Amino acid sequence: MTNQEIALAIYELVGPRENIKDVQNCMTRLRLQLVHKNFTDEQLKGIEGVKGINQAGPELQIVLGPGKVGHVAEAFKKILQEAPAAAQSQSGAQPLDVKSFGVGDGKALHATIKAKNATPFKLALKKIANIFMPLVAGFIGCGLLTGVLNIILKLDPGLSTAPFIKMLAIAGNGVFWAINMFVGLNAAKEFGGTPIIGGIMGAIVTHPALTNISLWGAKLVPGRGGIIAVILVAAFAAWLEKKLHKIIPEMFDLFLTPFFVISISTLVALYVLQPVGGVISEQIGFAATTAVAKGGAVTGFILGGIWLPMVMLGIHQGMTPIHAELLSRYGVTILLPILAMAGGGQVGAAFAVYFKTKSPRVKKTVAAALPVGIMGVGEPLIYGVTLPLGKPFIGACIGGALGGAVQAVNLVGASTLGISGLPMVAATDNMGAYLLGLVVAYGGGFVATWFLGFEDPVETE
Repeated sequence: MTNQEIALAIYELVGPRENIKDVQNCMTRLRLQLVHKNFTDEQLKGIEGVKGINQAGPELQIVLGPGKVGHVAEAFKKILQEAPAAAQSQSGAQPLDVKSFGVGDGKALHATIKAKNATPFKLALKKIANIFMPLVAGFIGCGLLTGVLNIILKLDPGLSTAPFIKMLAIAGNGVFWAINMFVGLNAAKEFGGTPIIGGIMGAIVTHPALTNISLWGAKLVPGRGGIIAVILVAAFAAWLEKKLHKIIPEMFDLFLTPFFVISISTLVALYVLQPVGGVISEQIGFAATTAVAKGGAVTGFILGGIWLPMVMLGIHQGMTPIHAELLSRYGVTILLPILAMAGGGQVGAAFAVYFKTKSPRVKKTVAAALPVGIMGVGEPLIYGVTLPLGKPFIGACIGGALGGAVQAVNLVGASTLGISGLPMVAATDNMGAYLLGLVVAYGGGFVATWFLGFEDPVETE
């Protein structure tokens, strides 16, 4: 099926248009907010290209995989825009998890759903994750390019003076050099401000001329606070802009609002928000590096072991800004290789299931999901294999924990984010240790699942 056909098949199940309140997507999942549930899980899973589904409260998450999800989401939104209005939902529509929310249907249900999912923490997490999602492709491209160049230069150091190598090195550093402006743009958009003003604020707190200014006897440091400071500044600028829109007369709004926003936000940023962001940023870097350096295998074991449940719950994107901050400060994130081992444990567990199961259907599912699992996309294995079988999911967590311990002991760093599995090898600063950890995760997941066992599903004709 083409991406358009997949999008249409999903729409035909979850529609009509009035039944779909919101459409979003992350790296691997199409995320839908629905009024009613008009279909069964089996119908949705039966669509070619759907690798799994997850119900996170009122949000339906359809796992499609990286790359594909963006194309399907785009096609789905286009179908939604062009779909004719319908007076009623599809026949036989059932309220979406009414009992689980403890209310009746209709408007009361919507109000309860909104209240339950509008907690400050959840809303903040969603906004922050949305700031970084558009940047993931840049992190992957630049990080892999930098990793490949490092391999080339290790093989032939003399190439470091070649013009084309220098050009590619600049390209590999591109997203990191301009990250504050990119984050400022996206943050302003998320907080309801003008994106370009957010980008300008990101440039201001990074401007090299800040070294010529001293406050309280200390020179300002360009880029201090990294992306944390930029998010704080962009959020303040967006808040101020919305306030000024209400105060300034419409005929002067175009001229005076951006003038006052940039002027006031610059002073607030440099006097208050950048120093505060600097403290927060330094604490994040200190906490992450200290936890891994001093906690060693124990820290790696815990982080590697809990990552799969976080992915299953759909809250893993909350780690993205932490990875980005570590990349901004140190050029690598030492957390990502640890967390990536969860996918390795999943692969090992899936192999154990494949060799132990007597179910042709399970074997077929594992065989279809393993290739993308090896390449770092774990959702198909989670929702199609390990989680439905129960104990293999625990085995996968054990494998991830063991692999995470290896990564932590060797302090392996990655110069990118958004990828894991074998593709991450080139982006790590210790390829041998990363591969060793991956093999340990594979083996740990396999052995743990083999001995834990599982109950084969009953085959039906």
